[in-house]
Amino acid sequence: MSALQQAIDAAISEAIGKTFVCKQSRSIGGGSISAASLISSGTHSFFLKTNKSSQLEMFSAEADGLIELRKANVIRLPEPICYGEVGATAFLVLENLSLGSGNKSSASALGAKLAKLHQIKAKQFGWYRNNTIGATVQINAQTDSWVDFYRQHRLRFQLSLAAEHGYGGELQVLGDRLCENLAVFFNTYQPYPALLHGDLWSGNYAYANGEPVIFDPATYYGDREADIAMTELFGGFPAEFYASYNEALPLDDGYSVRKNLYNLYHILNHLNLFGSGYHGQAVGMMKGLLSKM
Repeated sequence: MSALQQAIDAAISEAIGKTFVCKQSRSIGGGSISAASLISSGTHSFFLKTNKSSQLEMFSAEADGLIELRKANVIRLPEPICYGEVGATAFLVLENLSLGSGNKSSASALGAKLAKLHQIKAKQFGWYRNNTIGATVQINAQTDSWVDFYRQHRLRFQLSLAAEHGYGGELQVLGDRLCENLAVFFNTYQPYPALLHGDLWSGNYAYANGEPVIFDPATYYGDREADIAMTELFGGFPAEFYASYNEALPLDDGYSVRKNLYNLYHILNHLNLFGSGYHGQAVGMMKGLLSKM
């Protein structure tokens, strides 16, 4: 057994108050940021993420985000067990849930539960700590104004990263115009600081025996529309999800425009993470938003 696995076993044993010795480890594909595996002692099994030791803060923030969301007690999330680092490797151990697909009823329940989550409010936008969106730092400095928060800590932050990566010119000109006029999109709509998953695309939810489960959060308090917008970005969620959510917590009429504003953040992040293939989409989204002013 490797020194890394021995250290992880010791950390799990301390966290659960029982001796855990890994007897089986199976790699799980699908993660683009961290390596993932299922580890088992034969009687207990856990979901393990590993990455470079420099990513310990990312794992720490993910654990804290799961704790924050679990405190609401409205939707199931994996329990964080422990995290730490050994040499050049950081690790995060989570409750292992048997995940699968759901049906129309399951999708409806997901919408209703997310609506309940979005009714959990804070006094300010942001969160008490930064975390990550994908592999990018996400700034969550607590702010009274949503327009100021979104301008500074979402759009301008990503635009600044894009400039560092060599994406100047039209992208920056359009981005500056959008940021300067951001308040226009909120003339008749004032969001409250709602508890958000923060990275709610189709790969970050599933079902455990039909019960909705969400995971891999980028938690903060913001406009609930930002979570809903991302559900539409990469493939979308089932129609029953949206119907149930809107029945419980109807969306404002201006959402159809603002969803592009919120998804621009994620497209800019993809530009910064994965390269120029997202440049045209980002420019097109900004032109579309500016045309709505």
